Amino acid sequence: MNGPEGEAPPREEFDPSGLDADASARAGITATAEPGDPAMGLLLAEHGAARVWEALVHRERIPPPAGTDQGAHSARLERWRTRAAAVDVDALSAQAAELGARLVLPGDPEWPGQLDPLAERRPYALWVRGARDLRHACLRSVAVVGSRAASAYGLHVAGEFGHALAERSWAVVSGGAYGIDGAAHRGTLAGGATTVVVLACGLDISYPRGHENLFADVAARGVLISEHPPGTSPTRRGFLVRNRLIAALTPGTVVVEAGLRSGAMNTATHARELCRVLMAVPGPVTSALSAGCHRLLRDWQAVCVTDAADIIEQVGRIGEDLRPVDGPVLAEDRLDATARRILDSLRGRRWTGTATVAAAAGVGLDTALRHLGLLAAGGFVERGPGGWRAESGARKPHGDRVAP
Repeated sequence: MNGPEGEAPPREEFDPSGLDADASARAGITATAEPGDPAMGLLLAEHGAARVWEALVHRERIPPPAGTDQGAHSARLERWRTRAAAVDVDALSAQAAELGARLVLPGDPEWPGQLDPLAERRPYALWVRGARDLRHACLRSVAVVGSRAASAYGLHVAGEFGHALAERSWAVVSGGAYGIDGAAHRGTLAGGATTVVVLACGLDISYPRGHENLFADVAARGVLISEHPPGTSPTRRGFLVRNRLIAALTPGTVVVEAGLRSGAMNTATHARELCRVLMAVPGPVTSALSAGCHRLLRDWQAVCVTDAADIIEQVGRIGEDLRPVDGPVLAEDRLDATARRILDSLRGRRWTGTATVAAAAGVGLDTALRHLGLLAAGGFVERGPGGWRAESGARKPHGDRVAP
């Protein structure tokens, strides 16, 4: 971020010899199980990483989570045991240290808590390279995604978004691909802010190769992350699995250009599933590259955005980052009519399911989910195992800070 207050704390040099049992186990598991495998996620939640890794390395039996098919569990264990036998955790850690990379685990100070709602699909750990602190970089961030074969219009919009967001101390998260991703990353760096690249391969592999210099710039001024250990080549499935992280790391995703069937639409799906704000840029009705954006606007209730101010109004702190209004008002009074109805429907209730909230407020399920996500980001509501409920301190004076 810009200025001394936005600078990330200094990074300590990664010491591969200092890995504890949990870190060593999770490093090994990143080389053993496919990222985002819910079966492994459930095992880690139930038994812990050290126990799971020990069982794989020593070919010991480990009970399956409740409700798991025993035959499928046994087949997965055998596949993981075979891979684990070929993994040298010390060598992986040393290779990462040579790259200037580090391993970040769930619960570490640098771990972005935004990833935790992925539940059993949460990363086992993250390999991270860069001068900035990952969690700090994602505190005020927006995902900007779109087509690789972008038009001149799309490249211009993505670059302008990145630069204008950077000038307002917002980071951009994207996938480092050609087209929209690269333009957004470059615009953000040119604006003097942090950008986060989420790779679908090991941090030692520049993919696409034409972005080798861009990735070097990001390492110096931003953050590169991957679920894969060094030496892992990209795969088609890896790109799709990676997209859930791009959506999860930020409170909102902007789709600049996208075909009807594209990786950007896949990222948009993850954003909607996670109840994050979904935004899209309109384009020419004759352009196939904007067909996906128009579907998001028409059928998915995505918010139409045309500049950085539009984006920040959607993902910023409620009561602080909205466009200015005249006169002293309560932060809650800046909510739109739909958000106020949804908030009012939760007052006086205990935990309430999304469908019940939607019915009480007289809105569709998708509309309720989108507004509940925004209200949660502003501290007006909270989500728990039983659904949603209004925060007891939701009414805050205009001058008070509303935490995201």
